[in-house]
Amino acid sequence: MLLGLEHINPNRLAAIDSEGGQLTYGEIVSLSEHICKTVSQRALCFMLVENNIQCVQWVMASLISRQLVPLILNAKTDEALYTNLLETYKPAYIWQNGTLTRTDNPIAPLYPELSHLLPTSGSTGSPKLVRHCYGNIEAAGLNISTFFEIKESDRPLMVLPLYYTMGLSMVFSHLKVGATVLITGRNMTDPVFWKFIKEEHATSFTGVPYSFQILNLMRFFRMDLPDLELLTQGGGKMERGLNLKFAEYCRENGKRWIATYGQSECTARMAYLPAKWAVEKVGSIGIAVPNGELSLIDADSNIITTPHTEGEMCYRGKNVTMGYATCAEDMQKGDERNGFIRTGDLAYFDEDGCYYIVGRMGRFLKLFGMRVGLDECEQIIASDCQAESACVGTDEKMIVYITDASKVQAVKDALVEKTHIVATSFEVRVIPEIPKNEAGKKLFSKLDNK
Repeated sequence: MLLGLEHINPNRLAAIDSEGGQLTYGEIVSLSEHICKTVSQRALCFMLVENNIQCVQWVMASLISRQLVPLILNAKTDEALYTNLLETYKPAYIWQNGTLTRTDNPIAPLYPELSHLLPTSGSTGSPKLVRHCYGNIEAAGLNISTFFEIKESDRPLMVLPLYYTMGLSMVFSHLKVGATVLITGRNMTDPVFWKFIKEEHATSFTGVPYSFQILNLMRFFRMDLPDLELLTQGGGKMERGLNLKFAEYCRENGKRWIATYGQSECTARMAYLPAKWAVEKVGSIGIAVPNGELSLIDADSNIITTPHTEGEMCYRGKNVTMGYATCAEDMQKGDERNGFIRTGDLAYFDEDGCYYIVGRMGRFLKLFGMRVGLDECEQIIASDCQAESACVGTDEKMIVYITDASKVQAVKDALVEKTHIVATSFEVRVIPEIPKNEAGKKLFSKLDNK
């Protein structure tokens, strides 16, 4: 059985949510058996999820059953974008609010090892999906539980969405060892959130940079949380000063601070900075996760062996996913990556083999931990605002260039509505014209990205 759940006491709690719900390991296994009996043929299922035990149970039971192959989506996905996904992939089933519904679509053939799918853009709803296999789940569960030293008695607080690759990987890695996940959809400013942490004795907290910005504003460093042993960060580059503040706090209070790096294409985690280097090497993504390998290549694809030499970072490991899907027929594709991926990130490593990201080769940003496609945002602006644009920026903020001053607010509103990311993440600038070459291709290098 996936992640060895059959070896865990069925009466043990797998998850508790902040609304009072509880889920045992046995209930996950029982639901998987029910799915096997009621779904006679492997089929694609859209699952619209929130952070609660019911959604954890259905996602995990579907994966274990191998009969339902879920595309895991935010329950609040934009209607137009959701419709686009429905029309593109034609799922045989849809699960929402505890109900599994058979659609009118025929059951299409699926690659035997295809386990689940996640959107590539996280927030812009592109029909491009990441294809995961069952081996990716096993590898992620093993790798992450190993370097975090997760044990059965751990009670991690899960605030990251279940449809987000890092949130999902938390479930894999903790269920693998029999731990109890504390899951919540509550806002960190909600008193119930903090009551939940304290009463359920949360032992770890995983967040994206924005999560720690909020904690900092809430005077987290003055709180009495004796059970909290581990703080982990992923989902994009964190501002150096804030990173150092949390690293020093953990060092001074007998806790661990571990920054991580990953992509959905690698089942979340690819690198981590060991706690012993949290202060000394602040800003580094560290070393490859157990059973993984990082490397750098130059412009001619030659391996870089000299420290402090920039190149494109590559990763090899069993958690590397099979490839992408852009249409229903791609559900039949096998493994196109064979455990190796070029990340699109520019990096260098130091004398200790710790890696540092210096930039991106690709056209996407990570805003508040959510990956946002710049080209897709331009398409949103063109569709919703009938305006031409050029999107650039950093993980701190997206800069949107347009030529029509009357549409500044409309452009910002459209991006906020479609990405569900706060307005301060977007700055709209008006210029006389979008720079282009003779072939009409936008010249992003001519635009200031800060």
